[in-house]
Amino acid sequence: MAKSQESFMFTVGKLDAGMAILLGERAHLIEFPSVLLPPGATTGSIVNISVHQNTTEEHKRDLEFWSLQNNILEAYGHTSPSPPNLEVRNVTQTSVTLEWPTINLATAKLRSLDIYKNGQRLAAIPNAVTNTSTKLSSLQLDTEYTFQLIMRTTAGTYPSNLIRVRTHTIVDTSGISVCFGTVQDPALLENAKLALGEMRAKWSDKIQIDTTHFVCTTPAATPNGAQATGGISSGPGVEYQRALQLSIPVVQPHWILACLSEKRMVPIAGFYLGTTPSTPMNSAPFQRPQSMSQASLPQSASSSNMHRNGPNRASMPAPQRVSPASPPATLNGRPHPTSPETSARSIPLDATPEEDHEEENPAGMRSPTDSAGRKSRSGTMDKNFKFPPSNTSPPTSVSEAPKPKPDPPSPPGLETTGAAAREAQDGELTPISFVVPSSVEVPPPPPVEKEKPAQVVDDGEEEVGETEEIALN
Repeated sequence: MAKSQESFMFTVGKLDAGMAILLGERAHLIEFPSVLLPPGATTGSIVNISVHQNTTEEHKRDLEFWSLQNNILEAYGHTSPSPPNLEVRNVTQTSVTLEWPTINLATAKLRSLDIYKNGQRLAAIPNAVTNTSTKLSSLQLDTEYTFQLIMRTTAGTYPSNLIRVRTHTIVDTSGISVCFGTVQDPALLENAKLALGEMRAKWSDKIQIDTTHFVCTTPAATPNGAQATGGISSGPGVEYQRALQLSIPVVQPHWILACLSEKRMVPIAGFYLGTTPSTPMNSAPFQRPQSMSQASLPQSASSSNMHRNGPNRASMPAPQRVSPASPPATLNGRPHPTSPETSARSIPLDATPEEDHEEENPAGMRSPTDSAGRKSRSGTMDKNFKFPPSNTSPPTSVSEAPKPKPDPPSPPGLETTGAAAREAQDGELTPISFVVPSSVEVPPPPPVEKEKPAQVVDDGEEEVGETEEIALN
């Protein structure tokens, strides 16, 4: 330790709470720790303080510092994390499977590993330190996408290479990746593997991340459904159970053969395990079953000739109606073509009332133009026409009955119903006649007595009898 060339003299002015106030010769006042004062120093004591530099200790400290820096450089400065190398493993119509080598973090720590689709963050990779692949589903058919991995570490951010992938079309079957389970027919299994080879598809015995279908004919682990010894029923295979957990469709080998035959991706709805394949090999082309209306039913020769040659396609004749309110039997003086002449006629829906009445009038009916040249309404009666006498028919109404006369003519303007006129024309039914009664008396209604209004008695002015005063004492 080098001695100081000069020392400073101070007078202890005050001691308080472990601190000493020192006063110098040049009016310097400093605070000095009392623990550094010589033993026995009190207020008023004079002390000398000298200060010097320790270079030996400084050199030792510098050597220790730079040794630590060199160790940090050797451990963390020569290696750095490597960006992930992204690759395409499999592509289908609606999914893409990506893979990459195990990430190299060097001496850094991983913060996140994210997958980006078309420049936007899609999701984070789970277990990024050990996971080396991912499958992206729900993609569009025949569409181009870009994918990239971005790794963030304590040493910085490292993006991967950018890849461009286009999903397959419906006729591209090279993206099929099959895991075979238990197939009971060895020939069928061999044919399915050959078909996959022709389609440039892949297959394996273990389920992988890019497996698209699980193919088997039975969920059992053995082809016969029972173990070799003991005859105990065999349970579902491990790969079959894993396919169910991963929601991988379980189909029959016939689906692979159908895809090869159709040269496209065939829907798997008819090839699930447990269903009968809809299009087995060497079968006739698929035909849509006919409905009951299109099914071939036995027909007679007459009916077939009618549908082939006859223009009249009416199924059944109109039913016979004899009521007075039935539709007209003829149209323009001719029988209606859709019904027999002996039955009641029906008119088409588009016939007007004028066309209905323009027919041959029976005896006593006026023609559309009378003798004077005046046009009259069809269906009215002639003034000189008389109904035959009859005493069986009651009068139609009281208002239409005229004064009692023997067989008077009908009053002018009386219209007969179209049904009665047509029945008289055809001659098949007897015409309806009207008979005038000798006298019709209508008794007058009995007189109705008016109700007398009830007398209203006011409660406030109720009448009372005579009153009498009674003394209380």
